[in-house]
Amino acid sequence: MHRLLLIVFVLSACSEAEPEAKKTPSLAPVMIGKLEDSKIREASGLARSHRQKNVLWVINDNGADEWVHAITPRGKRLGEFDLKKSKNKDWEDLASFEMDENPYLLIADIGDNDAKHKTRTLYVVKEPQAKKNEGEKVDWRIDYKYPDGPRDAEAAAVDVENRRALVLSKRDIPPVLYELPLQPESEETVTAKWLGTITSLPAPSRQDVEFAPKTKDWHWQPVGMDISADNLAAVILTYRAVYYYEREPGQDWFDALNTRPRRVSIGKFRNAEAIAFGDDRRNVVVTGENKHSPILLIDFNGERPQ
Repeated sequence: MHRLLLIVFVLSACSEAEPEAKKTPSLAPVMIGKLEDSKIREASGLARSHRQKNVLWVINDNGADEWVHAITPRGKRLGEFDLKKSKNKDWEDLASFEMDENPYLLIADIGDNDAKHKTRTLYVVKEPQAKKNEGEKVDWRIDYKYPDGPRDAEAAAVDVENRRALVLSKRDIPPVLYELPLQPESEETVTAKWLGTITSLPAPSRQDVEFAPKTKDWHWQPVGMDISADNLAAVILTYRAVYYYEREPGQDWFDALNTRPRRVSIGKFRNAEAIAFGDDRRNVVVTGENKHSPILLIDFNGERPQ
């Protein structure tokens, strides 16, 4: 009975939607667990494992340490490792990918609330087993700058088919998508390629922008992104909803992300900032920046909207 009541509560809490976006009424997040490890206090990035099924990796963005944590989809602690030769200035997203038959994790140190950092960094490390580890060394890093000046970002993903990383800005209206080589030819700072604006996300009203500093409600801002293992689906997380995109074979991700997505509200889930595909590209997991934060599952195998 208690479990049924919990599910009903979660479904009812996730009914709020923006009028500008296409609604998906047949889908709603279901709470499947919570972050049990008290060390995960500000989960800002989430990624599926390419080595083990039913394993997710998660990072904090508090800047206090360089640990990457392994959990089950229900939030049970499995292990962690210390990422040597890295610095957590403002870790904001996490991605996983497989390249040349090796699984990797990409840690995106891309947060910049005041837009004051001339360069930002993506760290790449071979994915270890999900167990207690003394440490893993960075395999390579991508130091980069934006072609149009410093900016804040919290969403990054890997387009492994084209061997590139994608970064989506947070505070631009509309947000801007940038491209970086996944494995630069040298260790020099690279300049990200400006791909264009993503207009498929609902834009805020003038009133939204005016009152956001008082209400602390920036519901339109993108705070997480992921691309499925088969490179045919992507998700973008804002503070209010999940947007699900499908890409046609041969279609560029910039074009795909400017098509009309399927939208699922996450209701009043405050500080939701981490999103990842599960082992199935139609299952998506969301969690947030609170101690013992809930973990939500969205199953996009549900009925499609008419």
